[in-house]
Amino acid sequence: MNVIRLQSMLPIAILAVAFSTAARASDDKAAAAVSKHDLQAKIDYCETCHGLSARGFIGYYPVPRLAGQQVEYIENELKGFIERKRANTETPSKTNIMFNVGHVLSSAMINALATHFHDLNPPPLGGAPKAVVAAGKKIFDEGVSSADVPACASCHGADAKGNGAIPRLAGQLYPYVVTQLTSWAKERAEENSNIMAPIAHGLTELQINAVAAYVSSLE
Repeated sequence: MNVIRLQSMLPIAILAVAFSTAARASDDKAAAAVSKHDLQAKIDYCETCHGLSARGFIGYYPVPRLAGQQVEYIENELKGFIERKRANTETPSKTNIMFNVGHVLSSAMINALATHFHDLNPPPLGGAPKAVVAAGKKIFDEGVSSADVPACASCHGADAKGNGAIPRLAGQLYPYVVTQLTSWAKERAEENSNIMAPIAHGLTELQINAVAAYVSSLE
């Protein structure tokens, strides 16, 4: 390699180092924006409803599992609540609890919470009817051709753990999945409704129950 070529590459190398340093500084700044104390306080607050280790909670109404969920999906859902594109008015008081929770969170805190919950992987709560799990697996793997319902696995993955903005379904609460699929068009207004609404509408009540039973049994 001659001197002229080395000299021509030097500015590129300097820029690469500069960008790398800037990226690290940006990451460090974002991490510093959320203290461990503040993050833990928010985690504890979330788990009062979403259960220990964010496994979900089945009470008056089902509160979804966050453990193992995709970071991007959690971030998008929180932003949906904040922007009032989503609502969780199934609560007794019909109050949009998640708007009240989400709108006070910084972007850095939202990312920190999403990352924390993504890294958890406790066993599912269970409780779904086992008799329909096999039927649910068939629908998840193959879809329902007669109703133009594609295989759930084609988007959510063979292990139902999702990817990026596509949510993890593995281990999700059985009654929560049933509720979401049953009332999809009524509750949601975000972009992926264009995909999920017709799919949900193509499933019968028995098929919804079967798919929900199957995914809720997965770890």
